[in-house]
Order: sequence, then structure tokens, then C-alpha cells
Amino acid sequence: MRDTLSGSDIPDGVDAEGLRRALRAEVSGQVAFDPGTRALYTADASNYRSVPLGVVLPRTVDDVIAAVAACAEYGVPVTPRGGGTSIAGNAIGPGVVVDASRHLTAIEEIDPAAGTARVQPGVVLDRLREAAAPHGLTFGPDPSTHSRCTLGGMIGNNACGSHSVAWGTTADNVESLDVLLPDGTRMQVGATSREEFDRRAALPGTEGRVYTELRDLVSATLGGLRTGMPKLARRVSGYGLDRLLPENGGNIARALTGTEGGCVTVLGATVNLVPAPPAKALVVLGYPDAPTAADAVPDILAHAPLTVEGLNERLVAGLDRPGARSGVALPEGRAWLLVELAGPDSGEAAAAGRALVAALKGGVRPTGSAVVTDPAHTRALWRIREEGAGLTSRTPDGREAWSGWEDAAVPPERLGSYLREFDRLMGRHGRDGVVYGHFGEGCLHVRIDFELGTQAGIGGYRAFLEDAADLVVEHGGSISGEHGDGRARSELLPRMYGPELMRAFGAFKAVWDPKGIMNPGAVVEPRPLDADLRVPASGRTPLTVLSYTEDGGDFGKALRRCSGVGKCRRHDGPGVMCPSYQVTREEKHSTRGRARMLFEMLNGEVITDGWRSEEVRESLDLCLSCKGCLSDCPVDVDMASYKAEFLHHHYKGRLRPAAHYSMGWLPLWARLAALAPAEIDRLTRAPGLSGLLKRAGGIAPERDLPSFPRTTFARWFRRRPPAPGHRGAVVLWPDTFGTYLEPRVPAAAVRVLENAGFRVVLPKGPVCCGLTWVSTGQLGVARRVMRRSVRALEPFTRAGVPVVGLEPSCTAALRTDLRELLPGPDADRTADSVRTLAAFLREHAPDWEPPRVEGDAVAQVHCHQHAVIGYDPERELMDMAGIRTRVLDSGCCGLAGNFGFEEGHYEVSKAVGEQALLPAVREADPGTLVVADGFSCRTQVAQETDRTAVHLAEALAAGLPRS
Repeated sequence: MRDTLSGSDIPDGVDAEGLRRALRAEVSGQVAFDPGTRALYTADASNYRSVPLGVVLPRTVDDVIAAVAACAEYGVPVTPRGGGTSIAGNAIGPGVVVDASRHLTAIEEIDPAAGTARVQPGVVLDRLREAAAPHGLTFGPDPSTHSRCTLGGMIGNNACGSHSVAWGTTADNVESLDVLLPDGTRMQVGATSREEFDRRAALPGTEGRVYTELRDLVSATLGGLRTGMPKLARRVSGYGLDRLLPENGGNIARALTGTEGGCVTVLGATVNLVPAPPAKALVVLGYPDAPTAADAVPDILAHAPLTVEGLNERLVAGLDRPGARSGVALPEGRAWLLVELAGPDSGEAAAAGRALVAALKGGVRPTGSAVVTDPAHTRALWRIREEGAGLTSRTPDGREAWSGWEDAAVPPERLGSYLREFDRLMGRHGRDGVVYGHFGEGCLHVRIDFELGTQAGIGGYRAFLEDAADLVVEHGGSISGEHGDGRARSELLPRMYGPELMRAFGAFKAVWDPKGIMNPGAVVEPRPLDADLRVPASGRTPLTVLSYTEDGGDFGKALRRCSGVGKCRRHDGPGVMCPSYQVTREEKHSTRGRARMLFEMLNGEVITDGWRSEEVRESLDLCLSCKGCLSDCPVDVDMASYKAEFLHHHYKGRLRPAAHYSMGWLPLWARLAALAPAEIDRLTRAPGLSGLLKRAGGIAPERDLPSFPRTTFARWFRRRPPAPGHRGAVVLWPDTFGTYLEPRVPAAAVRVLENAGFRVVLPKGPVCCGLTWVSTGQLGVARRVMRRSVRALEPFTRAGVPVVGLEPSCTAALRTDLRELLPGPDADRTADSVRTLAAFLREHAPDWEPPRVEGDAVAQVHCHQHAVIGYDPERELMDMAGIRTRVLDSGCCGLAGNFGFEEGHYEVSKAVGEQALLPAVREADPGTLVVADGFSCRTQVAQETDRTAVHLAEALAAGLPRS
């Protein structure tokens, strides 16, 4: 990997080579100045972009100290970073980014008696909550990014979350901080009495200077701090200097919380934990619109809720897309409030909810209501809220919507008025956006359809933000209520604070960071809010093979789907997305990281060799093409397609990896092998020859080569007498895996379909979905293969005959990839005709009763089925057959088509499977069926356990009488 900087990369007067040597000498963690790593850190979840000089991933606290010392010596800015989910642009910078999220993840102590936890800055919030849960405790602030945001990042921007109504912001829950000043001084800071201030001010050195200057600053601005800071729980803008007032305990740690890495580097924190409620009920209240819902908030707050969240009908609609159905029942209304109430048990919590509904009278009476205690229903409702930032990134007609003004807060009693005025402001500027958020504290989120690709649009962006800031100030609010100021709003702070307080902010930063190297450009001496926007730079969109119909054929726009919220960085929990990141924990193996690399490839500033980029190829190498991001990512990023596009161009006119010829052309080799299957099997299993074949084909030596049966499914099908089928004909798609490798699967499907009353037919000639060529980026071949298959199906699809696919990856390819490679009515008609076996039977034979199989099963859902099709019909069919099924929440099996067979991928492939699937299979009772419709899933189970998995068709056919 290149680790060089060109002259244009280096800021004037900076000895970059000397800095790199110093960092390498003193830091045990990763020190990276290469284009690929720098590209990964050019952006966070905001609209902004800043190319760092280098990146440090410290392994220890001493590494952080050494990195900051080196940067201070060489005069290079430092940007501390956690999960990189900042929406304001406060996690990017032009100097050295110090990312604590990889290694500084220790929860050093949970003290149940004191109700505190001591953590390193890279601890993910959900890990802390899990550690506290056995003690009946939790950490109160809970932003929607709780599965990947870090405590250090939360301290940086004073994060809040849904439950701040009850438990406050991060600053309210910080007990003390272990901080590092740029000059190397390390201090423990927290609440400080007047006497302690005086004692420490008398100390020699930096610590004495800091306490002296803080004491003098408070004395000089006492009046302004008491009267000029809006009395608002969600005031996150600026610095919380009023925390230093004597009546507030002189709390230096809380004053530093929310300074966005602009003053100190946080090395550790002691935070307060709160008792977790024994039981909760979620009250859902419907209203005709968001302002009317906001009017009800003051009455609701009188009932001491844990949270009051607002939803919009367009937010709910955004979740209902293929493979990610919300399935959420909501009461009548077009806007809703989610009100959570606590109780000693679920019955009393529900009773409190019903009492709340009964108490809402007159103009605040809801149009409909529901009191929800069912955990599944509650999770589904919260999912809508938590994915809001992603779900609202596109308008209903497909235009891009952006952050920048997503975070204002006003007093809750003025929220309704503010919303009505905000709607009028949007109308005057001709803008559109979906408003939702923390209604209980008057904090609103919205993504707006700014036109950031033109100078006129950028001018409109500035004008809107200036007018919006004035509107918030008129309502006694804060221009930031949760995400911080960063690059998006720091320039607007003088509209909210007077000159005296703005000078105080600058003086406070200077106390800690006299030379101004800590995250410059945020809060104090900010960059202009319309500088460094990352969107216009992506205008160099190349010609592509895939059509990107949802993005107007624009590959750059497709990449901009990734807003950076980082859901792909979750370490566990439901979903499929980013299995390789779950194993490696490396940013370049996340969906976000790969999207950023491709974006920078188009940009051409950091990654300069376009489609030939080795940095991008390396980042994509461990992408399993699982398509999990297509459903699990809130904005439908489709990294499998982007990878296929990249590989197509990267290897165009060049020799490809051997696996592209062996695994990519598997359908052809399988057809040839079927001419002499016994001889082929003897050759592939001959001592020594198997290893040679694997090496020649780029196949992992740890993998067993597939075995070819003595006959193919097509031959078996032609030899049997046809069934008449009183329900009509159905086409069974003869995929390569079933036809040539496991003919028992389609044979079982034929028996099931005929039992259900259908006449099974096959398309004429060899057909293929083209997926193996798609996944290896051989898109020209894939298109030709697909075109031939569409022609073969045309007589049936024009006649309305459904097509049943058995292999989920092939079925998904016919449903999605086909449209991307052959856009037009023929492909649409074919794609619309394709169903899974279970979906077809539930739709076309709803009165058919499947055979009673009876028994227990564990089921693995194929990634592509999860992402594109869904699994509900399969659940229903197994239930009807008496199969008591536990559908594993195991994510990807790890084999993923050609991925797990390719040389160099075995360890990651196996590690992915070992996260959930393989242990669950091994632990299952010997009499329990293992159901896996995907050939890859069955192969992974067979090669890594002593169990054999079956297709659902086989499970059902086993219950049919033998003819």
C-alpha cells in the first residue's frame, strides 16, 4: 500500500515526513498516511469533507499521549474521533485524526453502589448499557446511533437521545474526565468547589495556570453566564460555560463536554448510571399534523414520561421497502407521538399510559391512540425513529435531502409555534423535508432538499440556515440541540450569543489549547458554513454498466446514498449488513468505508488512479456481496452492485484473478462436468490433483471441491411422466446449483408443486441468472447470459405463467440485478414473474394444505433473500406444516457464493459463520432439522459442522407420500 504524500497533500510549513517518523517511533498502534486510509476519514455523517494529513488508531492511552505530543511538536492539528457519526462535521479535520473506536474500548469498572462506570473513550454505548444491565442500571443518554456511537464521541458533542426528558444530556451524566492537554499535561477534572479552585490555581505549571485562568474567566463573565445562556435543557450550541458557575458546582468536566474535541483529548471518563425502569409502556398518539402533536407536549410532560418522540407519516412510509418491511400498526393520524412511561410492572406502566390518554382533552386530544407493551411491536416503532436520519435522506420523488439544519431546539411550550413558523420558512425558500425528533424537549430533526451541487444552491443553503437560526433565536432556542455546532452551525453562533459570550468561548478554548491545534474550525474561529462541502466534488460521474435506475443513472448519486450514519458499524444484533466488518472491525470493511473509498475515487483528489485503484480494490476484496446493506442500511446502499461495477472496470482489458475464471464461470464448468460426472469426481479427489486444481482455480485450499451427482435435474425431469396440474402451469427455474450439484432440491420442489396441483415446466435450453458473472464483475458476460434467459422465459412471462426460484441468490438476481443490467419492459416483466417457492404457494394456492412434517427446525435465511425478498411466506408455510421453526438471527453464513471459496478468504468466511450460524447448528438437537434454502449456506454447514442442511422443498417433500 502506498504511504506517500505528494506536495499538494501537505499544508504549508508542515514537516509531514518528520511527523510520520515521530508517530511511527512512539505509537504502537496503526499510523497511516496512505491514500486509502486518508480517504476513509475525509468525512463523517455531515455534508462536509476535509482530507486529513494522516490517521492514528491508538492501541493504548500512551499511544494517544504520544500522538498528540508529536502533533503539537510539529504544529499539526488533532481531531479526536469516535464512531464518526457526527452530523455537524465535528469529526473531520485537516491534520491527524486520532480514532479511538478500534482499540480504546475497555469498560474499566462498573460500580453499582456508586452508580458509576469508568470507561475508555472508544466504548460503544450499547456495550456500556449491556455491562450495566445486570446491576439494574443503564446510561441515560441514548442517541439513535447507540449501536455504534462511542462514549468519547458522545462527550465530544454532548449527545442526548430519546430519553433526555428523564435523564438529561451526556453532560448531565458525566462525573469526571481524564483529559490530555496539547502540551502533554494530563488532568482529572470534575466538580470543583471554590476552595478547590483556589488550591489548584496555586499549583505550579500548566495545571495551576488552567485553574487560575478558568477562575478569572468565570469572574469576568459572571453576569453573562447567568443571564445570556438560554435556559433550555437541549442547549448544546457553544460551550457550556455556565457549568463552571459556583451554583452549578464549578464542574469543569461538564463544561468540557460538548466542546467537540476543540479543547482537550478525552482519555477516559467516569459517568453516572441511572436505575433502569422495571417495566415500560409505549403510548402512541396520533395527530393530524406535527404542529398539533407539538401542542400536546406540555400536557404530556406533566405525566413524567421517560421520552416524547415525534414521527411523521413520510418517515413511516420510508421504512416500507422490499426486504425491510416495518409491519408497524399505528393509530389514526398523520403525525404521531411516542410517549414512554415507566412502572413497577407492565400492568402499571400500561395503566399509566391509559391514564395519560384519558387526560388529553380538547385541542390536545389525539385522533387515535394505542398503549403498546408487546416487545416486538415496541421495537418496530422505535426502529422507525432510530433510522430517521437515513430514511429521510431522499424525498418521495428521489431528490437528495441533506443535514445542516437537522438539530435545532426550542422550549417545548413554544414547539408548536416554532413548527408552524418553520413550515412557512420552508415554503418561502421552496424547500422540503420531513420533521421528526425529540418533541419532549423541543428538539427537531429534519433533512432538507438543499441543492448543494451548484453555486446557486449553495447560496440558498446559506440563506436558509441564516434565516432558520434567526427563527430559533426568536423562539428562545438553540441552533443545536444534540449534534453540536461543528462546521454546519458554528458560524451562526453570534446570532444566538452576544459578543461577550463569544469572547468567553474563545478564551475558554485558549485556556486549554493556546496554540489552537485541537479540532480547529469548530465553535471558535469557525470555517464558513458553506465551505468544504463534499457534494459538488462528486460531479465527475463516469459511464457505468449498471443502470442505477433509482439514482437516475448517476453512480455518484448512488454513492451519496451513504450519509455516514454508520449503522453498518454495529458489532452485533439483528441484520446481515457488513459481515466482514463484524469480523475485522476495520473501517475499510464497512459499507460506509467502502462507499467513501468509491466516492473519493470519483473525486480524484486523494485516490488518483480511478477504476484502477488498488486501495479501492483492497477495500472491496472482503465484501461478501451479501446485499445485506440493500435492506439493513436505512438508505438502501447496494455495495454488492457497486463492487460488481468496480470490478468490471478495474479488470477491463486485463488478466483477472483465477477465481473469476473458475467460480465466475461455474455455470459453464458445471455443464461440462455433467457430461462425465464420475470421471470429474475421481479427478478432483485424486491425491495431489485436488490441491493443484484449487491452486489453478484460485480456490482456498481449506475448501472441499463440489461433488457432481451421476445425473442432472434436467435429465431426471425429462424422464418422469408429467403431472396434469389442475391449477395450471408454473415454471421452475433450473438454477446451476440445483441442476448440476444438488438435483435432489429441485426434484423435491417438483413433488411439492405437483402435490399442490400445478403442472411444472422448465424453460428451453440452458439458462442462468448470471449471478456468478455479476459478483465477479464480468458484467458484459452477465448481460448476455441474462438476455438469453429472458428470451427463454418470454413465452411464459407474456402468458402470465409464474416462475419459481429455489436458490435465493438466483431468485434475487432475477428480481434485482436483471433490471439493472437489462432495464426495460422485458426485464421488468420477468422480474415481476419470479417468486420463491413459499411465496408462490401462499399466493397461488392459498387453500393448499402442506404435508404435516411435525418437528423442530432451525432456519438460516439466505442474505439475498433477507435483502431483496423477505422470509415471511417461508415462516408461514413451515408453521402450517407443523415445523416448529427458530429462524436464526445469524446474519450471513460467511460462504456467500464464490467469496468463501476464494483463496485468502477462508479465515474471514469461517469467522463470519462462527459468529452465530455454526455454533447454533452444532448446539441444535440431533433430531432438529437445519433448513437453509441457499446452496452456500448448506455448503458452509456441511463443511464446518457434522450436520446436513436441507432446502425447505426437501423438508416439505419428506412429508409427502411416496408415489
